[in-house]
Amino acid sequence: MSNYILECQALSKVYHDATAKIEVLNDINLQVLSSELIAIVGNSGSGKSTLLHLLGGLDKPTHGKVLLSGKNIAEVTENERCRLRNRYLGFVYQFHHLLPEFTALENVCMPLLIANIEPDIAAGKAERLLDMVGLKNRLTHKIGELSGGERQRVAIARALVAEPACVLADEPTGNLDTKNAEMVFQLFIGLQKTLQTSVVMVTHDMRIAEQADRVLLLKDGKLCPFTTD
Repeated sequence: MSNYILECQALSKVYHDATAKIEVLNDINLQVLSSELIAIVGNSGSGKSTLLHLLGGLDKPTHGKVLLSGKNIAEVTENERCRLRNRYLGFVYQFHHLLPEFTALENVCMPLLIANIEPDIAAGKAERLLDMVGLKNRLTHKIGELSGGERQRVAIARALVAEPACVLADEPTGNLDTKNAEMVFQLFIGLQKTLQTSVVMVTHDMRIAEQADRVLLLKDGKLCPFTTD
């Protein structure tokens, strides 16, 4: 059994079009420790989102492998891959991807209901998480009735409600103004520390990245420690 929550080994991703081969990621190795917060920075188009998709089993690498809780997610069935994702991973995106026809509480309940948790228990856990992100009085509001910052707090609560081993966050504050971005991020890392969840976060905001345990730079298909030199 691996000592790492999430790990990739010699991970590469190559796309082909009619005239060229585009190497987005080249021989990347990454190990994520329990409760660790990792920020990944890099220029637009450097492959940061592609890397998160591979780590989450949402895309397949050209070479290399991704290990989730010690299991190679490319070597299991699609049903098993979905089960592993539901059990061990949470996802937060720049755009919240919440279900507009449901309330904040119902959206946060979804991962638990998918995991066959009893509805009353799911609702109790969801309400607790929404309270922790300051939305106790917004439980029954539809998504369209919430502000941008409130929607992203609902998305964070949804990602964490099942207490995953790791959350993959793709520009989680990128769609917010500076004040809301900092507030949402502080709520995020507060929950991360309380629940002892690991986070791999892509961000363009260096003020946020610098609060991580590790900051890594993705450049020219390679992942390396970020330095200010």
